Amino acid sequence: MAHVAVGFLTLALLSLVLAGPGWFALLLVIPVMLSLVIMRYRTTADRQSVTVRTLLGSQTIRWDAIDGLRFGRRPWAMACRRDGSELSLPAVTFATLPVLAEASGGKVPNPYN
Repeated sequence: MAHVAVGFLTLALLSLVLAGPGWFALLLVIPVMLSLVIMRYRTTADRQSVTVRTLLGSQTIRWDAIDGLRFGRRPWAMACRRDGSELSLPAVTFATLPVLAEASGGKVPNPYN
C-alpha cells in the first residue's frame, strides 16, 4: 500500500516536472528514494529469531533475548531486550501481531485469541 502512495506522489510531482524548468526533473528522485526506504525497512521473524532491517543495516536477535513487546507513541512495536535496551520492529503494528505470533511459533502471544 505504501508504494501506491508513492505512485500518487509521483503523479503529483510529474505535473510540476512537466510544467516547470528542466531542473525540476530532480524532484523525481524523491519518490525513488521513498520506494527504496519502503523496500528496505522490514521485520522478518521465524521460530528462532527476529531480523530487523533498517535503511543502513540489519540486526538479528534470538527470541530468548527478547523480554516482550511494547507499543508506545511510535507507529511500530518496540522489542524490549533482557538487557534493558529496546529495538524498533519496522512494520510490526498491533494489527500485525497475529502474523508475528504465528511466525514466532507462539513465542509472541496472539492478542486476538
